[in-house]
Amino acid sequence: MRISNPFAKLSVKLQGIKTGKKCKFYGMPVIVKNKTASITLGNRVTVTSGFLSNLVGLYQRSVIVARHGAKIEIGDRVGMSGVTIYAFESIKIGSHTIIGANTKILDSDMHPIDPEIRRATPNNREHTKKRPVEIGENVFIGCNALILKGAKIGNNCVVGAGSVVTGVFEDNCIIAGNPAKVVKRLS
Repeated sequence: MRISNPFAKLSVKLQGIKTGKKCKFYGMPVIVKNKTASITLGNRVTVTSGFLSNLVGLYQRSVIVARHGAKIEIGDRVGMSGVTIYAFESIKIGSHTIIGANTKILDSDMHPIDPEIRRATPNNREHTKKRPVEIGENVFIGCNALILKGAKIGNNCVVGAGSVVTGVFEDNCIIAGNPAKVVKRLS
């Protein structure tokens, strides 16, 4: 029987992160919220960080970070294992979504693309491209997927394992590949 980590719950509460009822944290996730940012977890969200808790194999603990002014909204009954959700602007994940092991969701390039700016100031967020990420409801994201800035994934979609997702995808489809594209429409 797994027991939710009370220290993770305390860390979330002390940072002023809003959580719904019956959220569970297995292992010790890294959850960091800047004072001007917001993180909201819906009811029955499960964040798994224990290496033996997902036998697909976790490479890391779950990491959820909202930087200065960023907003992360996670709906009800969302499950995730060893994920990274890192927001400089906005990441929204709909209810009933399953996020596979080791998935990364990023709304920024993280560093400047311009080589001169990157050399002079590699951590200059002012020159880093950012765009919101939106993941619909009832989405299944396979393990090791990479969801990048500006991605919009519709409701009831499936994202293939190891896919690199950019762009906009309508409801009810399977997307896979690098870059991800629609491989099948669901009825």
